[in-house]
Amino acid sequence: MVLIDINKTQIDAEQTAKILDLIESGKKEGAECVLGGRKGSSAGYFIEPTIFTGVTDDMTIAREEIFGPVSCVLKFRTLDEAIKRGNRSHYGLAAGIFTRDMGTAFKYANEIKAGTVWVNTYNSFDTAQPFGGFKMSGIGRELGEYALQCYTEVKTVMIKLPNAPVKN
Repeated sequence: MVLIDINKTQIDAEQTAKILDLIESGKKEGAECVLGGRKGSSAGYFIEPTIFTGVTDDMTIAREEIFGPVSCVLKFRTLDEAIKRGNRSHYGLAAGIFTRDMGTAFKYANEIKAGTVWVNTYNSFDTAQPFGGFKMSGIGRELGEYALQCYTEVKTVMIKLPNAPVKN
């Protein structure tokens, strides 16, 4: 399965350069760029949707969160191999699986270390559902009730009142 971020516009020149550098690293490390891989022809911060095949776990494009229109195709033989491979990553923002077998879906969702797991969909959001990552992906949660924790800090204040007994 291949997923492409159809929104090809990047936020600024710095992010555009970072993504283009990652694309170049994929080419240099031996991945095959089968689609795209270049800056868009129009003015602005556009990058062509890009797909790499022949990607291995040790390649930079397989290890980094690219946050651009770049997909890496890595083959696997078993669900356990895919889970193990995904969990070796330093990141865990989101994961997805497409399957007809709900047992497979639940096993994957339970064992993959990611903040969001999509089953038979991808990149779907609801404002009531928290979104955020595990490991080095993100700091907290956006959306839903859990997002409120980003705006609050718990503090405890203990005051001994005059003539009040203190429990020890």
